[in-house]
Amino acid sequence: MANKVYITNEQKSVKIPSGIRLLIRRCCNAVLEVEEFPYPAEISVTLVDNESIKELNTQFRDKPTETDVLSFPQFEKGTWEPNESGSVAIGDIVISIEKAVEQADEYDHSLQREVAFLTVHSMLHLLGYDHENGGIDEVRMREREEFILKQLGQPRGYSYVLD
Repeated sequence: MANKVYITNEQKSVKIPSGIRLLIRRCCNAVLEVEEFPYPAEISVTLVDNESIKELNTQFRDKPTETDVLSFPQFEKGTWEPNESGSVAIGDIVISIEKAVEQADEYDHSLQREVAFLTVHSMLHLLGYDHENGGIDEVRMREREEFILKQLGQPRGYSYVLD
């Protein structure tokens, strides 16, 4: 049984270039493969504008600011439970495509590269990775991102800067 990636475009501020949906699916599948996810997975990816992601960030994280991507995992790492069809709905990803355009411009790389990074980053969150506390967890997550992005032909380059 194959993985299912449901992509919904809920914004009108950016025309979605052809190939972006396929790229998002490739990123989701690459993360699941590299991480050896044991079940067929279902992932929901929603493309929104800055205002919508700001509302979600305020509602769910109490951070009243725009952000680039939000991850909503359905399970704690390792506690995945397949549904009656045998697949696991691992969670939801929300990408501000408007913010992705801004960041692609800021980091001087393509929108495709930015969307690939945001998707891989968010997928790793859905699978239990976390970088919020820094340290070794952050290093592990960054290494996984870079490994997967290289496999997808979208290496990070110099877009990630440590504070």
